[in-house]
Amino acid sequence: MKIEYDTKQPIYLQIMQNMITRILRGEFKPGDKLPSWVDAGLEYGVNHNTIARVYMEMGRLGLVETRRGEGTFITQDKSALLKCHESMKEELLNKFFAEMQLLGYSPDEIFQSFEAYFRAKIQERLLNQESLL
Repeated sequence: MKIEYDTKQPIYLQIMQNMITRILRGEFKPGDKLPSWVDAGLEYGVNHNTIARVYMEMGRLGLVETRRGEGTFITQDKSALLKCHESMKEELLNKFFAEMQLLGYSPDEIFQSFEAYFRAKIQERLLNQESLL
């Protein structure tokens, strides 16, 4: 899975964010073994030492554990995964809010836009459910 790398951010952080997203989406499940450094390096088109750093950083966050001679595995600690999930949500909301403010929107306008967006999405979901019945 090659990704387009942003030159403004270290590659290992971009890969780590991609892997964490994949974990939170369920592509990798708690207890699953991650690809070896070499295999992941080939998958992401980077040196295996970059993947070693990714796994080390993810280990520091409590998301993976390395077992000597066996490999690196997704933690089974659901609280660590939930903490990461909440952290990513907060980060995305902060980015959204900052970008909207850069565009000149006030906090009230941002809230109103957000509220209108979600009301439309809820309505859309309800209409889709009704059409399935």
